[in-house]
Amino acid sequence: MTGSGGLAGVNFVRALKASKRNYYVVGADFNMYHLVYPDVDARYRTPRHTDASFIPRIAQLVREERIDFLHPQPSSEALVITANRKKIRCRIFLPGERVMELGQDKLRSQQVLSKKKVPVAKTRAVSSMKDVKEAFAELGLDLSSAPGSPLWVRARHGAGGRLSLLCNTYREAQHWISLWALRGSRVDEFIIQEYLPGRNIAWDSLWHEGRLVTSYARERLEYPFKHISPSGITGTPSVARIVRDDRLNDVAQAAVKAIDPRPNGAYSVDAKESSTGEMCVTEVDSGKFHSTMPLWGYIAVKHLKLPWWANLADLYVRLGLGESVPASIPRTDLIPEGYYLLRDMDVGAFLWKEDGWKERVL
Repeated sequence: MTGSGGLAGVNFVRALKASKRNYYVVGADFNMYHLVYPDVDARYRTPRHTDASFIPRIAQLVREERIDFLHPQPSSEALVITANRKKIRCRIFLPGERVMELGQDKLRSQQVLSKKKVPVAKTRAVSSMKDVKEAFAELGLDLSSAPGSPLWVRARHGAGGRLSLLCNTYREAQHWISLWALRGSRVDEFIIQEYLPGRNIAWDSLWHEGRLVTSYARERLEYPFKHISPSGITGTPSVARIVRDDRLNDVAQAAVKAIDPRPNGAYSVDAKESSTGEMCVTEVDSGKFHSTMPLWGYIAVKHLKLPWWANLADLYVRLGLGESVPASIPRTDLIPEGYYLLRDMDVGAFLWKEDGWKERVL
């Protein structure tokens, strides 16, 4: 497993270790400090995914450790690995390179989704500062320096709210983009999107050869250290609750199929509700486990006592190894609603319900 020392990586390893299977897990990471965290059986420091030696090193570890299955956790590493899958002699459960590239480009994916009639936020590309002013005008906002209806300025690529800011005027947006241009970001790396004020939803799913295997959804309610982040978003939530919504299930499945007609692997969909309550897709990340997706799977089997297949990391690996799984697995709403996951640095993680019930999970 690459990226094993990140939040999602540690959660993924934890979930595998909760399986009744005796997995032998080899963890890799480029960060020597983060590599300390995961409960792996062997750990190796590897180059960054942008280094030419990354793929040869991963291929070497696969040979030396006799690896059966490789899971790259970070999207950036997954993209490099899927592009070089013929050089790595083990099973990989990832979409194709074209789908991976499309999922990691927020502008292109929004264009594809819109063409396929999937509800999305209105989005405008930026190639110059003039485009910023025109984007605010096209979306019907006040061009004066006084605050009006806000728009999101964000990067086309990356996770964790990278380079994002909710801007009230086009001048504010231009200043934000100019600041990052001074620090090496290209102007055309930015997009501008309408602000959707409703619920912030994450829909996680596993697919196998075009068939939805299972999925669940959660509403993000708070982010850690939001008070020191310009956008208020820091990637992974500190408070989230399981939700069930048939509209979301339909829209999210349509979004995945729009990006990949034959989905295979893990797909994570981000969605927000508009002011009228319409569920709009803001991102489809193909081949990726959200940070808490394996943690919810761990909770499902260790604390909610659901069947083994509710452990999403375990289920994913078995599918990737070519094993058959029960046809009775629910395709949607895998995890019971009403449960909150509360987590933060140095305080652990708790499962909580609104009646006051709680249980420590980490």
